[in-house]
Amino acid sequence: MTSPASGAVAVTKALNTLARDDRGRLIAALISRLRDFQLAEDVLQDAMLAAVTHWSRSGIPASPQGWLLQVAYRKALDRIRSRKTHDRAKESLIVLSGEEAAETDAESIPDERLRLIFTCCHPALEKKSQVALTLRTLGGLSTAQIAEIFLDQETTLGQRLSRAKAKIAASGIPYAVPDIDIWPERLESVLSVIYLIFTAGYNAGPVGGKDLAEEAIFLCRLLNRLHPADAEIEGCLALLMISHARRFARLDPHTGASVALGDQDRGLWRRDEIVAGVALLEQALARRSTGPYQLKAAIAACHCEGESADWPQIALLYNELLQLEPTDVVRLNRAVALAEIGALDVALAEIDRLETALEGYQPFHAARAELLSRTSNPAGARCAYDRAIALTQFEPDRTFLVARRDQLAMR
Repeated sequence: MTSPASGAVAVTKALNTLARDDRGRLIAALISRLRDFQLAEDVLQDAMLAAVTHWSRSGIPASPQGWLLQVAYRKALDRIRSRKTHDRAKESLIVLSGEEAAETDAESIPDERLRLIFTCCHPALEKKSQVALTLRTLGGLSTAQIAEIFLDQETTLGQRLSRAKAKIAASGIPYAVPDIDIWPERLESVLSVIYLIFTAGYNAGPVGGKDLAEEAIFLCRLLNRLHPADAEIEGCLALLMISHARRFARLDPHTGASVALGDQDRGLWRRDEIVAGVALLEQALARRSTGPYQLKAAIAACHCEGESADWPQIALLYNELLQLEPTDVVRLNRAVALAEIGALDVALAEIDRLETALEGYQPFHAARAELLSRTSNPAGARCAYDRAIALTQFEPDRTFLVARRDQLAMR
């Protein structure tokens, strides 16, 4: 043990740091042994509460992570012994036998977070549950914070998390890294969850005291560290880094409205982050295993590297992305790129073909409104803006679209 802590402030600071930097690793190590999400969360919380008293009296231990892990194991043993079902308790005690050993060094704690990521993002769970469970176990967000993200009641979100944990236990969802034959499919699910978290933060800003865009980058960096040299993981991280580098230019400081990418003040962009993201993208592309996230990162780079967007290259990249990800959203983005290189009629024809499929998709109507405003159809543009505004959830986007619609009348 080190010398006694000066007081509760030092202990609280140490625990807050541990909760941010090491909670995911400790939870993963506990789940690996206990095979029980809820029990792992409960006993780690018990251990942290015990640390407040013990560390204030005896000082912060040399290995706080190891101390927490060992106390959590002992708390788990106590809970298991108190269970009414003797057979279940006996089975669990066998699993935990020998875990009441001496304090563990931080370096010797196994890093099981890669298994935890794939378990949380298992395709048997609903996408919303995947996101919530990932934020809870790896991001360390509270149930209340996640409920605020989803605009749910805390009790409702808590029930969702409980159902997800129960399904993992009841369905025998493996706590394991997937085999090589299904790795690409499962990795896509993980990267999709991380990107959804980033998008939520990108659109809504900080929620519940957490910047979700930065949480997503943290998770993607973690994934890249746990499984290095994977081109798609690198591509996803590059995409997030390049996109996040524009954060200080996304809102008008006077009106609070969103600012279109082409109108943003490039002097406010974090050039160091763009350079780092592009370097990571080039590293990924050099692996000669091109995937959708690498292409999306390349598109983001084409928007940022020069003095203006390289629309001809962006259109070509969307053509290539469409081969790997033939979705209506990619077709919509490709149509916008075609309009920017002068093929406005072709772009509008493509957008018209997407109307039924993307009727409830706000960016479709916003893009259609913008393209129609460049033609002699202001009435059609105004209707499209009205539909986009009606579907908009975020006030900065609504303010932006209302201003664009009002400019039609001024013309």
